[in-house]
Amino acid sequence: MYARTVRMELKPNSVAEFTRLMDKDVIPMLRKQHGFKDEIAFVPTDGKEAIAISFWEERENADTYNRATYPQVMQTLAKVVVGTPLIHTHEVTNSTFHKVAAHVAA
Repeated sequence: MYARTVRMELKPNSVAEFTRLMDKDVIPMLRKQHGFKDEIAFVPTDGKEAIAISFWEERENADTYNRATYPQVMQTLAKVVVGTPLIHTHEVTNSTFHKVAAHVAA
């Protein structure tokens, strides 16, 4: 399983709109993606940024989403995001939410 983290700066006073856009537009888009497992988004109490973590069955699923659908997601969030988000993809090694197969090091 892979996790894709996106850290984005939010425009002032846009937390409520960010939350609405995630719920009404972004999460439904994610649910249509092959290999998508889950999405967690959160905003620190100062409301200056948002962090979203999506979980994918395979890295290829996350990469395909990044190329094919992520530009549309960012277009949707453009009214609340400042600048270019920072994106990282990680292998999930442990989770209490998802069953993760142990990766055996050679």
